[in-house]
Amino acid sequence: MTLHTSRPRIQSIDLLKGLVMVIMALDHTRDYFHQSSALFDMTNPAHATVPVYLTRWITHFCATTFSFLAGISAYMSGKRKTKAELSSFLIKRGLWLIFLELTVVSFAWYLNIHFKNVDLAVIWVLGASMIFLAGFIHLPKNAILIISLLIIFGHNILDQLHFEGSILWAIIHEVYSVKLTDTLTLTIVYPLIPWIAVMALGYYFGQFYDAAFETSRRKKLFTMIGFSAIIAFVLIRWANVYGDPVVWQHMQTTGRTVMSFMNLNKYPPSLLYLLVTLSMAFLFLANSEQWRGKVVDFFCVFGRVPFFYYILHLYLIRVLGLIAAELTGHGWELMVQEQFDVDLKDFGFNLVIVYFIWIGIILILYPLCKWFDKYKQAHREQWWLSYL
Repeated sequence: MTLHTSRPRIQSIDLLKGLVMVIMALDHTRDYFHQSSALFDMTNPAHATVPVYLTRWITHFCATTFSFLAGISAYMSGKRKTKAELSSFLIKRGLWLIFLELTVVSFAWYLNIHFKNVDLAVIWVLGASMIFLAGFIHLPKNAILIISLLIIFGHNILDQLHFEGSILWAIIHEVYSVKLTDTLTLTIVYPLIPWIAVMALGYYFGQFYDAAFETSRRKKLFTMIGFSAIIAFVLIRWANVYGDPVVWQHMQTTGRTVMSFMNLNKYPPSLLYLLVTLSMAFLFLANSEQWRGKVVDFFCVFGRVPFFYYILHLYLIRVLGLIAAELTGHGWELMVQEQFDVDLKDFGFNLVIVYFIWIGIILILYPLCKWFDKYKQAHREQWWLSYL
């Protein structure tokens, strides 16, 4: 009998992954079930209500946190591999994710067998970041840190650069939509910069989970970094001259002024966006290592099978959307889309019902994810499981 051993998982990382995956599902549920989603920018302080604003804003933590944690996980995976083996794995997994983005994930978003619109979105950029990380890991760790910070803190300088019609520049640092053919539109939603730096930064911080680094030291370090990032955010945002392409404004009420102050650019993520989201990740990781209990176990299940969960939640949301559109007299065809911001006419529900639908989706997915989690743990020898 062959024994398959692996390094024990760090529960706080699984917990944070699981939390952001569950929160992410709220955003995607809102996309297809909230009656006002297509009418205005959910975080526009001039129009959004506080509940809608917060529902959208809280999901900002998802992509940044997951990309950062993917870097930490890559570092931990590398402890059982040579640098060459880790590079090979990252390249293959990155290409696999990009392929799935263009096929399985794209179909889930649009349910259109003609694939008239293909997005380079979060799964694409995770895959591309892994491919870049395959090269970064051969650099000295301090070089990885310096390069990551230079990109994160300096990339907003590029906001003023525009190359009309350049797909390459869009892939690097600009949201862009272009018709490749009469029937196919490519939309770059997640450019490479600064996402590749976020994952590389996570890889750098993976070393602080080495056995030689004491838990108390890690807690102090991560707490200091988290609060420092918050202070840096407040100071830079208050200056209103750099760090985000949209400046904040004094609005008619204090509440809307706060909403304006916190209305940060996600596509691509600004320096200020990253400071806020990464600060919370550091503070959470610093203070959650001793957390235990049924609630922690619940969220950890999703965190241990994130991609399996991601695919399932997209298709479940879309199937439920088809059913809801049909039952409410709109016809299931309403959910077959050619572009993401398609007008769903008067279909949709109020935010309270959207939250109930979201909770139902999580509860439906939990036993499936728990089963797959157990299957992965019982079959560690099967190589293909590392790609899910």
